[in-house]
Amino acid sequence: MNTDRTTTDKHPAQYLALAIGAVYTLVGLAGFFVTGFDDFINPEGSSLLGFQVNPLHNVVHLLIGAAGLALWNRLDQTRAYGWLLAIGYGATFLFGAFVAGSDQPINFLALDAADNGLHIASALAGLVMALWAGRAMNTTTGMRTEATGTTTRH
Repeated sequence: MNTDRTTTDKHPAQYLALAIGAVYTLVGLAGFFVTGFDDFINPEGSSLLGFQVNPLHNVVHLLIGAAGLALWNRLDQTRAYGWLLAIGYGATFLFGAFVAGSDQPINFLALDAADNGLHIASALAGLVMALWAGRAMNTTTGMRTEATGTTTRH
């Protein structure tokens, strides 16, 4: 299955991955300007554009952003990045629903209600990206049926 595309033939899901990757990378970098590197898992965090962050939260943003920048170029990798966002941020949203705004040590990412909104939006964007890229892959490469060994196109 060839899922490589030239740089002039990118699917919109790939540009979505690039944009999300760039935004999360910039947010991760900006976060260190408000948190510094002390109190790495401080549950109270510091405010960045209305969101609570701490240095660990910034590192997570940098990793998610770097993944988007690394995986946007191929459609199959974009699909994988979409699933990473959908599952990772879906789980983070659920975790945040229980600990948001808490100054207890379990809130090691300094999550608050604003973070929860952004995390569910990121999870949904990842789901859209994964499904959109997967559909494009099936459409452009065809689906091979195991029983007959033939390839069908949609």
